[in-house]
Amino acid sequence: MVDLSQYLPILMFLGIALILSCAFVFLPMVASRFTGAHKPTPEKLTEYECGFPAFEDSRSQFDVRFYLVAILFIIFDLEAAFLYPWAVSVFDLGWEAWFAMMIFLGILAVGLIYEWKKGALDWE
Repeated sequence: MVDLSQYLPILMFLGIALILSCAFVFLPMVASRFTGAHKPTPEKLTEYECGFPAFEDSRSQFDVRFYLVAILFIIFDLEAAFLYPWAVSVFDLGWEAWFAMMIFLGILAVGLIYEWKKGALDWE
């Protein structure tokens, strides 16, 4: 039979973390209501980022190509994140690590060629 009392400190830690995170989120909102900091006026509700009203709805749809380029950037950024530590330790790891990285780079190259052929990188 498993002794579940060993998990009590972990459960206590998670409970305290949950209580503190809720307190950090909700207590400032409650305090601002009671201290009078929440007094919306037309001046406070105006645009403040760029200084003039928005041209159109802020929930307008973006072109799918924007997301494709963003995903491609993340993929090749992760490639660089994997490639640098591998390059530092490749001589210690041996030929298996070299072949594994070549397979990884090959898969990424095939993905890049596929995206290129589909026209995901063409911006009009």
